[in-house]
Amino acid sequence: MTETRENETVGVPPPTHGKVLAWLLHDRPVGHQGPHRPAPHPTHRWWKVMCLTGVDYFSTLGYQPAIAAAAVGLLAPVATLILVLLTLLGALPVYRRVAAESPHGEGSIAMLDRLLGRWKGKFTILVLLGFMATDFIITMTLSAADATAHVVENPYVPQWLHGKEVIITLLLLALLAGVFLRGFGEAIGIAVALVGIYLGLNLIVVGNALWHVITAPEVVTNWRGMLTTQHSNIWVMIGISLVVFPKLALGLSGFETGVAVMPQVDGAADDDPAHPATRIRNTRKLLTTAALIMSGFLITSSFTTIVLIPADEFKAGGSASGRALAYLAHEHLGNVFGTVYDVSTILILWFAGASAMAGLLNIVPRYLPRYGMVPDWARATRPLVLVFAVIGFVITLLFKANVDAQGGAYATGVLVLIMSASIAVTLSARRNRERFKTVGFAVISLVLLYTTIANIIERPDGVQIASFFIVAIVLTSLISRATRSLELRATEVRFDEEACRLISAGAEHGDPRIIANEPDDRDEAEYQEKEAEQREVRNLPEGPPILFLEVTLTDASQFETELDVRGEERFGYKILRVDSPSVPNAIAALLLKIRDDWQVMPHIYFAWAEGNPFHFLFRYLISGEGDVPPVTREVLRRAEPNRPNRPWVHVG
Repeated sequence: MTETRENETVGVPPPTHGKVLAWLLHDRPVGHQGPHRPAPHPTHRWWKVMCLTGVDYFSTLGYQPAIAAAAVGLLAPVATLILVLLTLLGALPVYRRVAAESPHGEGSIAMLDRLLGRWKGKFTILVLLGFMATDFIITMTLSAADATAHVVENPYVPQWLHGKEVIITLLLLALLAGVFLRGFGEAIGIAVALVGIYLGLNLIVVGNALWHVITAPEVVTNWRGMLTTQHSNIWVMIGISLVVFPKLALGLSGFETGVAVMPQVDGAADDDPAHPATRIRNTRKLLTTAALIMSGFLITSSFTTIVLIPADEFKAGGSASGRALAYLAHEHLGNVFGTVYDVSTILILWFAGASAMAGLLNIVPRYLPRYGMVPDWARATRPLVLVFAVIGFVITLLFKANVDAQGGAYATGVLVLIMSASIAVTLSARRNRERFKTVGFAVISLVLLYTTIANIIERPDGVQIASFFIVAIVLTSLISRATRSLELRATEVRFDEEACRLISAGAEHGDPRIIANEPDDRDEAEYQEKEAEQREVRNLPEGPPILFLEVTLTDASQFETELDVRGEERFGYKILRVDSPSVPNAIAALLLKIRDDWQVMPHIYFAWAEGNPFHFLFRYLISGEGDVPPVTREVLRRAEPNRPNRPWVHVG
């Protein structure tokens, strides 16, 4: 038989040593304040947040028309039209529903977590976070590398910058990290300015190109003649466009970040926090407006570039390779305007990583710390910015700032996330018995599944890179979960009126005596036997009333939890009941709460369990049970280092 004592430090920030660490941990991520509790955060008008997501989405205009021309040649407008149809009829409806069902920025991942649940759901989340990391990190590195390409290809740039692509890209990534280290509000302001200027310049370039097409109709006639010569059947054209469609999938980027930054979208003061209708409505405006703007630019830019630019210029090394609209800007509006356009393109491509960084800073703190799968400092913005920046530096060095080498990974991440979102809304519609929507979303899912598989087959390097992120996230998550398993994980402990009455009655006779009971039949004999056993083994005094504590296991894959303690009397026995994903952690948190609120030192009584301790340890990590007495004692010991202040733990 043994006895010992324990306590808690829930809600106390980690100790900071030195001004640098204090500064790093001072800035908390969106929706968090302190280690556990959500806090108000600054919001912005929906069109401003659209600009933040738009630096990623709209920046694809810098290379999308050239990609389409290189992929299908004269069929580029047809293939782009299919992309636009999938955007407006597929991705947009999917993410409008995601916005309604996950209005706090978790995105489609949260929907799958709720639909799948438990460890199966957690593992799915980790895999999807791997693809999300692939998408968002590669967005930063690829966009910075493409901005570098626009820098060195400008006719006014000195020759000595050629060959320095890696250094320039690293510098751009460092500047991006610097913006987020300074603050999130600065990122919004920069995005609004960049998107406004960039879309305005694109409007001039595309409008001028359309004017050239109208005033020189022979270019359209020539294009149509060559097109019908190569492909006389419209169905053949559509078929070929569908086959090569995965190469154009980058034009779908931006939707996941659009819902990831939802906490930045303003709402109404009287919105229901659980379902903020105004914020959802504004986010839907954001998604719809961005999709319509992008669709208009994609169709017009694809058409004008294919009819006005010679085919050879789209080939590798050609003047329009990866920069078709920039080619038209220089060719039709002069090098001065073309250089202004280049600068705007460089800036928005550089800042395209801002939406990805914002998405990561919103998503990672909402999942991994809550699952116990990263250290608690990962809730703070600045350390995460530094981590993501370092990863971006490593990827840039590995791929030598090559845009094409990173394209496969980028497309894979984008497609997997959109496909998972379409599957999530399909399952949601099916659960809600919405037959028509279920069929519609299922069709969208099949189209995206085909696109994803085709992209993976053609560019397997994307899955290889994603696999690295997945393995890294899964391994570090499991290691972190194991090492943090003995932390006090209750974010809050609340007692109902009856529980308070029972504890107060016990505290009137001195330190409360609590017997831990695993609820089985919950009949009178069970409580009689348990009390008799503990009185015989522990020589409990007859005077003080005995409280029974029963913990019912919930989803053991959850790490943090709020505890609601309920009191009841059954067959004359006083019982405290609580639901928790971990029995030892719930008991430890409850004892500490009683100690602090009633200013008493509670005693908890256990019986030793029979079995292999290693088996019990594994059960605790996976199911939240295991050998409860020693784990409870260890949780208390870590939470309260001062031995005299720990509640008593008795085992016999």
